[in-house]
Amino acid sequence: MRHCLDTVMFFCAGRGTRMGTLTQHQPKPMVNVAGRPLIDHAMDAMEGVERRFANLHYLPNTLEKYLSLARFETIFEQDLLETGGGLKHALPRINRSEIFTMNTDSAWSGPKPAQWLAQHWQPDIMDGLLLLVPKVRAIGHKGIGDFITRQDGTVVRGAGDIYCGLQIIKTQYIQQRPETHFSLNLVWEDLLARGTLFGAPYPGQWCDVGYPDAIPLAETMLEA
Repeated sequence: MRHCLDTVMFFCAGRGTRMGTLTQHQPKPMVNVAGRPLIDHAMDAMEGVERRFANLHYLPNTLEKYLSLARFETIFEQDLLETGGGLKHALPRINRSEIFTMNTDSAWSGPKPAQWLAQHWQPDIMDGLLLLVPKVRAIGHKGIGDFITRQDGTVVRGAGDIYCGLQIIKTQYIQQRPETHFSLNLVWEDLLARGTLFGAPYPGQWCDVGYPDAIPLAETMLEA
């Protein structure tokens, strides 16, 4: 298995139910924001990471065709496996010891997120590194916060910064899980117990485009 931070797994399998009628006839990554589908904004955020994978499940045909033009490798899930299960299902084809994973319902304004996160990655002491943004720069997000970052860079659960849906993680901790259907939150709990889950603060703005009312918020942020 290669040690090379050149690969990203985009999570594209979900039904996008929070988007309401916008996802009745298309998967959420194809929802239009500022004249482009959400998956394009995710690809912009991952600029420089050339090896791209995506899991598909809901209404996969249109998205599969679109992604093939962008040189993606797509992996179909017969059943929804959640984030951890979907990644575990894809790992035999990914064949990397550490990768990026990326949610596809976000927009960004600021430094390229993947490049920023990679600059903070220290594999000798980290097993996972989450991209976090303070609540004041998290547009459209309705939560109270996900993680508090300690002085040494490790994180604990709490009403602090928001997880932006982008991380670097060592794949051995996904492979070790016995389940086929599971959330990455279970993997994070293991890393929190080990003290090897870290956070990196993002200096720009991030918009949570997970529901229809957030689309104009994202477009205003991108225009600005």
